Amino acid sequence: MNSSIIHSLAIGTSFPKSVLVSGAGGQTGQSLFRKLLALPNEFVPTGIVRNEASKKKLIESGGVPADRIVVADVTDADAMKTAVEIATAGEGEELAAICICTSAKPAPTEDIDPETGRPVFSFPIGNPEVVDWEGQKNQIDVAPSACHIILCSTMGGTDPNHPLNNLGKSKTGEGGMIVQWKRKSEVYLMEQEGKTYTIVHPGGLLNEPGGERELVVGVDDSMDTTESRTVPREDVAQVMLEAIRCPTIYGGRSFDLIAKLVG
Repeated sequence: MNSSIIHSLAIGTSFPKSVLVSGAGGQTGQSLFRKLLALPNEFVPTGIVRNEASKKKLIESGGVPADRIVVADVTDADAMKTAVEIATAGEGEELAAICICTSAKPAPTEDIDPETGRPVFSFPIGNPEVVDWEGQKNQIDVAPSACHIILCSTMGGTDPNHPLNNLGKSKTGEGGMIVQWKRKSEVYLMEQEGKTYTIVHPGGLLNEPGGERELVVGVDDSMDTTESRTVPREDVAQVMLEAIRCPTIYGGRSFDLIAKLVG
């Protein structure tokens, strides 16, 4: 079945769908949020941002109505329950999908590692255990039974020694482990009975236009058909949007996503 037929079948169902997008102030989450807002006949999206400053910045960037943004801390279970209530208020139907785009964000400190000569990283706005495990678990827990949970995670989960796990880790081995905590959230999601899920493991995220490269899907970090290990954020967002459209096709799937090199 070609993509145009699938799309036609998808939009023939009851619309618009109420969708909650966390991390809507970030890059990948914002890309998805804007794509959904641009399709009002299909979706009624609500974006979750971390604080009022993030909300203000998103509004000032243009094209995002203030009444479609909710300020909520995903590490606060009660705040997430309220966000779901706001997302479905007045729409007359349950939440169709929660798109989890939150992630702990590493940032370089002023310190230099004497052994490597590289900057020491930290997680100034929340460490991975809190954001990528506890915060994502809260989002999974508040999802209604009929809700499709679409999680944007990362490649690298099969490698316990992945370099990303070292970011923010102290000399005593505490902290960091972002890929590990993301994987723990994935396992928790897959173990939930009766909840439809889709888990996307993007490669290295690029701030480049989407739709210009051939996308490659795989599992277990194995991508033998291309040397590329990257993918534009726009393409990741589009894949997540298609998952919302077609839960029967994307549901129950966990896959890696990269894009071939241009040319």
